[in-house]
Amino acid sequence: MTPPRIQTWLSPSCPKLDVFVPFLGKYHRPVSGRCCQTCTPRSWDGFYPKDLAPLGFRDASRLTEADTRFRGWLVRRVCGFLAAWEWEIPAESPGELLERICSSRRVQDAASSPEPGSRGDEGSQRCCREEIRQILGEIQAPLSPLLLRLCHWLLPKLLTRVFLSVQLHRGQLEMVLQAARTPEVPLVFLCSHQSPLDGPLLSFLLLSQGVGLPRVAVSTRTSPRLRSLLQRLGGIFLPSGMAPTWSDRDEGLPGAVLDAYVQEVLRSRQPLVLFLEEPSALLRLAEPARRWLLRLLRALRDGAVPDALLVPVGIAYDVAPGGLERAGAPLGLGSCLRAAFRALRCQHRGCAQVDFSQPFSLREFVDNNLVGPILTGSPPEQLLLPTILGRGPLDVRSVGNSGPTLGTEEEILVMALGLHALSDSRACSAVTAVGITAALLLHRHQEVVLLPRLMLDFSELLEQLLLRGRAVSFSGQLRALLGHSLRLLQPLQPPQASARARLGWLAGGVRHQLAGEAVGACAIRALLLEMLPILGPPSSLTRIMLSRDELLHKILELLQLLPPTLLGLQPCRPPDCHSLDILDKLILGGLLEEEEAEGERWGCDVAPRRLGQGQFLGFFTDDSDSDSEHGVPKQCYKLREPQGFPGFLLFLCRLLSPVLQTYGRAVEFLQRPPWPQPEQDCVEALLEFLAEEEDGHPDRSLALSSLQSFKDMGVLEELQTPTGPTLQLSQPFQSASNREKLAAFIQQFTQL
Repeated sequence: MTPPRIQTWLSPSCPKLDVFVPFLGKYHRPVSGRCCQTCTPRSWDGFYPKDLAPLGFRDASRLTEADTRFRGWLVRRVCGFLAAWEWEIPAESPGELLERICSSRRVQDAASSPEPGSRGDEGSQRCCREEIRQILGEIQAPLSPLLLRLCHWLLPKLLTRVFLSVQLHRGQLEMVLQAARTPEVPLVFLCSHQSPLDGPLLSFLLLSQGVGLPRVAVSTRTSPRLRSLLQRLGGIFLPSGMAPTWSDRDEGLPGAVLDAYVQEVLRSRQPLVLFLEEPSALLRLAEPARRWLLRLLRALRDGAVPDALLVPVGIAYDVAPGGLERAGAPLGLGSCLRAAFRALRCQHRGCAQVDFSQPFSLREFVDNNLVGPILTGSPPEQLLLPTILGRGPLDVRSVGNSGPTLGTEEEILVMALGLHALSDSRACSAVTAVGITAALLLHRHQEVVLLPRLMLDFSELLEQLLLRGRAVSFSGQLRALLGHSLRLLQPLQPPQASARARLGWLAGGVRHQLAGEAVGACAIRALLLEMLPILGPPSSLTRIMLSRDELLHKILELLQLLPPTLLGLQPCRPPDCHSLDILDKLILGGLLEEEEAEGERWGCDVAPRRLGQGQFLGFFTDDSDSDSEHGVPKQCYKLREPQGFPGFLLFLCRLLSPVLQTYGRAVEFLQRPPWPQPEQDCVEALLEFLAEEEDGHPDRSLALSSLQSFKDMGVLEELQTPTGPTLQLSQPFQSASNREKLAAFIQQFTQL
């Protein structure tokens, strides 16, 4: 049976994107956001309505009289003002908060200084109390109800001028509201981070939809004026006196005050919003996020709350406000106002969508702790380097996922929770129409393309995403959607230096959703490159048989090279399980077809087997004997092209090519002295090196990922010095020949 085709819809009101079903046939619009059934099986059955999908979307930026308790013509004119003045804002008593924090056990232990003459002295106690007050003032400030209502009245007006709509699924909102009604259990929202607008947007959505006014963790790279304003609006910050690096575990009095404050926020059941990444370094767990997550775990272990419900949040923009952020640049009040005026002057408006994933229990996750053993398993240094250097094969039975020692059990648990939440928040993020168009222009049509051809490829790629259950943030007529995307991409002309970097950033959502299949496609390409020089070019690629064992082997090698967060893979499963899943996806996606022994049907053999010598893939003809030495047919696959989307395999390979090309360039960078050098200097030097061939706009996230992978593999060694961490080349890779082997290993997946 041929797969259903995407049809076009005629709309009486084109700007409203929340009233159409984007994919017809027998499939409904996918709604992503289930929690992990492996780590939190009990949470899987909770807070997820059976009729969630048909509930549809609403535009959360447009307040109506339904959002107030009044009705009438006049109410419709001032409904935004009335709604903002009706929202419940919690009252605070700064004196009581300070007293509770001073009486906290952690604060008292940290305040008991071992210095002589400081015990029992009334003056020293007064000084300590003043220091605690100062630290608390750096973390938060009393809320200003008037300022909050005024800003949340003006923010919808700004959103309607910047976006066509802000999509919010009613079923997901009902799921969050049910979780918010759980007695004595607070809500914590763990979010991906696309733009500086994410914090105000989520604060407005949670307050306007009845969840409550949240406390939003804000980056410390803000000006004093902006920091003071955000604190009055519910923003919270890390205190300045904390240790600058994660390796410094003794955080002293500032860390104890932060522990006590987070416990008080959770006891009061105020929602807490934490961002897991920085806009300048996506798909990497940020350093501040680790510190906030550590406070959550300590609050649970200290018994401050019986449990906490964690809600991963994904935010998708057609074009994120603010564009590509400059790493390390402080955010000021003036820069925010200038960005707002630029957005208001923009002629073409995009759309935004906020997706809430299914809430899961923090206590259940901690009790199961399935990610920790994988993080502390055999590092790639023991598994991948022998393959690269030619010392032995990769053993799939002892595969781990992380490199050097991660620290204490508490720190490993923080890392496990952060990586899993980051994977969940990215998985529930919807794919935008602009992202699909950017991916096609960057990886499929790099030259001139006719509009009918682009429309056909758009519909085919959309169908591939939806058949895999990926959520999308758009609907409507196909021609109108593509025209909308091209208008938003119009400023990105080829002469502009940052055009390719911008297209790559916009196409990142498609790459993230198809990263598993892209890894399998790159593994297939590596196998073909090994085989074709021996056999010569065949008349048709469909005549080539690929060995299942060899294909799994190549997939596993690539999974060991790239971090799972970069590929959208859950860290609670080992790479050998991911490799089997990827192989299944290639078969279900129509890229591979199992070749069966004549007269018999053989099921899928999921047991990993060590390859014997000489068991490499080969070119099988119709009269070839596919039986192994033991009389069991060797499982093989032949290549196929998905119907209606020729070249899909090559497109998947190109999706991953920016990542692998950055890794390849990072290997070339290793040849540049001096070594050792401070880690921060190494990052900046690598970015300068990458900018030489990337029009001055390298991807900072990919550069950081390449250095982290090299540290995990043992290519780089990290040394702790009084001035900070220092990187140096490990002994094997001080040899130019071994660096060439590493480059060749990466290049096998990137060659065309």
